[in-house]
Amino acid sequence: MTQGKVTDRQKAAAPTDGRTKVGQKRKAETRARIIAAAFDIFGDENGLFARIEDVVDKAGVTRATFYNHFNDMVDLREAVTREVTHDFLVAVTQTVSKIPDSREQCTVAVRYYLRRAQKDRRWAWSMLNMSASGEIFGAETFRQALRTITDGVTNGDLPIPSADLGRDILLGATLAAMGSIAKREMAPDYPEVVAGYILCGLGVDRDTAREIAHLPLPPLEPAATDD
Repeated sequence: MTQGKVTDRQKAAAPTDGRTKVGQKRKAETRARIIAAAFDIFGDENGLFARIEDVVDKAGVTRATFYNHFNDMVDLREAVTREVTHDFLVAVTQTVSKIPDSREQCTVAVRYYLRRAQKDRRWAWSMLNMSASGEIFGAETFRQALRTITDGVTNGDLPIPSADLGRDILLGATLAAMGSIAKREMAPDYPEVVAGYILCGLGVDRDTAREIAHLPLPPLEPAATDD
């Protein structure tokens, strides 16, 4: 073969490769449009009752197109949850991982989530509505909470019977507090108060829990991921 010449096989493959890339781009754009539409709907107070019809209408796609990307609303909710929480969770995880005390890790994570809810009520509503039919705050956060609690139980920081119980106390109370923040005006230090009483529920004495929950909040590190 003469150097620099394009073979017949290469000529035939080039248009196909181009069409494939265009198709993949369009598919990704459509998926992103559906997720954005769903997030906008879930961010409303009544977003809990969102239907596939509501999402496809807002996204400007058909039901068939919806099912090309998602199995059902549960699948969509988890995709949206990951989309809107992944980078935030990574940033929180990277920040708390540098804190040696599991009790402080719990309070810092709770305070970050509740402070974000104070600043962005649509984000808070989306978290509430998407948690209603799946794992609280999504599968990633659910698993990370269990790891944090497990470490605390193992090293003796959290004197509770099981990590599952601790995870439910941590996430359940945080979700309930987020609901209060979304629905009404709460005191500015509400995240600290909630974090302190969560520690009490995790077996920490009240005075120590309050002190830990009111420690200076470390700056949230930007997420460093390959995603």
